[in-house]
Amino acid sequence: MAKKAKKGGQGTPATVALESAGVPFTVHAYEHDPAAATYGGEAAELLGVPAERVFKTLVADVDGTLTVGVVPVSGKLDLKALAAAVGGKRAAMADPAAAERSSGYVLGGISPLGQRRPLRTVLDDTVLAHPTVYVSAGRRGLEVELAPADLVALTKALTAPIGR
Repeated sequence: MAKKAKKGGQGTPATVALESAGVPFTVHAYEHDPAAATYGGEAAELLGVPAERVFKTLVADVDGTLTVGVVPVSGKLDLKALAAAVGGKRAAMADPAAAERSSGYVLGGISPLGQRRPLRTVLDDTVLAHPTVYVSAGRRGLEVELAPADLVALTKALTAPIGR
């Protein structure tokens, strides 16, 4: 994979973090439609990638602590499983404004990489089944493709069955 981060003004905190770490990645841009039903589904469709390889980044509140769950766009985040993965009891989706403030990204463009305040992160264990996966590059209409092991390492993530 080639590094293509800053080409065309596409540099984001996520791509800067990848470049700083020396991780190979590819940036994929597409024309985001504000009327799209889902951000991740739109990305998979427009990039021609199976939805199991495109992962969405969701911010949840686990026992009062913001926590990131990353799951395939083809499924949903299992909040009970996320809480269990981090030793918590209860999880709920975070307030959207809190998720944006914490990450530094807007909804639909939240990346697990390059967050303003790095949060505890759990990746659905299916991430390891693919040679490369796609996650938001930090902006709607921009995805970054990288090896799952690099995503795990850079986010210091746990992997667990948190998708359904």
